[in-house]
Amino acid sequence: MDQTIKTCGAVALGALAVGLATPGAHAQSQDALLDKLVSKGVLSQQEAKELRDDADEGFKKAYQAKSGMPDWVTAMKFNGDFRGRYEGFYNGQAVDRNRWRYRLRFGFTASLLDDFEVGFRLGSGDATASGGLIDPISNNQTLENNAAKKGVYIDLAYGKWTPIHNSDWTMALTAGKMENPFVGSDILFDKDYTPEGAAVQLKYDFSDKQSFKLIGGAFVLDEISNSSRDPYMAAAQARLDSTWDDKAKLKSSLGIGIFAIFHDEGLTNGAVPNINVGNTRLTTPGTNPTQEGFNPIYADATITYTLESFPMYTGKFPISLFADYLHNPAAHSDRDGYDLGITFGKSGKRNTWDIGYRYKELQANAWYEEMVDSDSGAYYVSALPNSGLGSGYRSGTNVRGHVVKATYSPFDSFSLGVTYFMLDAIHENPIGSGSSIGRLQIDALWKF
Repeated sequence: MDQTIKTCGAVALGALAVGLATPGAHAQSQDALLDKLVSKGVLSQQEAKELRDDADEGFKKAYQAKSGMPDWVTAMKFNGDFRGRYEGFYNGQAVDRNRWRYRLRFGFTASLLDDFEVGFRLGSGDATASGGLIDPISNNQTLENNAAKKGVYIDLAYGKWTPIHNSDWTMALTAGKMENPFVGSDILFDKDYTPEGAAVQLKYDFSDKQSFKLIGGAFVLDEISNSSRDPYMAAAQARLDSTWDDKAKLKSSLGIGIFAIFHDEGLTNGAVPNINVGNTRLTTPGTNPTQEGFNPIYADATITYTLESFPMYTGKFPISLFADYLHNPAAHSDRDGYDLGITFGKSGKRNTWDIGYRYKELQANAWYEEMVDSDSGAYYVSALPNSGLGSGYRSGTNVRGHVVKATYSPFDSFSLGVTYFMLDAIHENPIGSGSSIGRLQIDALWKF
């Protein structure tokens, strides 16, 4: 078997070397070939990763020699995406609302000597969302104001060092404005949230079928010039990812973490962008800080079973069951949240698709309102007390309901999606006033 692996590995490297002459086809051809060898059981995931790394290094050297470009230029990788969206809000107590939005992100990563990396990304965003402050949990920009010029802002700016990366251990240290290092659903963080601070990620591979991860981070939430009690968040998470058979048909991912916000009295409506609602707030004129503290425990689990094929789907077909639970012992009431659902398929590659359903409930004080999903909300006949925002549709905590989503990718770089939210408020304002609302999103996404 060892000789077979070595032989196939040599063949794979030889085939990948052909792609050096055609940079555009390089990544696609190498991934397709190695994925096929893994699916046939010829290579393990770890062996495929090592071959990818070898091929990438060979490609860089060949491209440098051919183009004459310096190392720092060839080490840069550009990436981005553009998403156009139609959005509709439907509620029996208010006029239906329609709007058009877009999200644009473009950036690069530069791989440097001595295992360093620098990342930078620009992104669109709504500067009118909260008194001129940029929305931290959404890169969406609404088409409005007679085609007024739209802003572009810094979405990522970080430095990363990976001092350990061998067949067993990997450790990475990151500082700056970064992709969220923690794994979780949108009852914990909106997917567009990019925290600012420092993080460490440690991974140990027990084998090519099982790995254990530790993630820790400390993030600045605000800087107050006349106080030493700046609000910040610290968190730690442990994860176990497992493959339960030789053909990688059955996989699981388990995680547990603890999150804490310190000096949360500084997170007033006027101090940070006031986008979401839901937390119980004190009646303090001009500030309205949150009444409860935030120190939640978060647990999540995902089980994925992969079929060899499925009608009208290209490639292997995954089916995933997932659930997560959030409990905030620092709050006295309304302190729990959960999310559970199922997804069939996985979009992103040519002729692939997915369909999913979720039920979620996020109580008012389970977590800080300004970090959770900005697409999940309810209709408030009257404004929530001390929220700083008026009546109408408001996202944040204090919501529950159903989410249905479907996405189709006719090409590797292009996807079409539709999502429908059927949510209401756990505590309506006023009581019995009715808060149910339907929110429809139709997306077209290009990746480059």
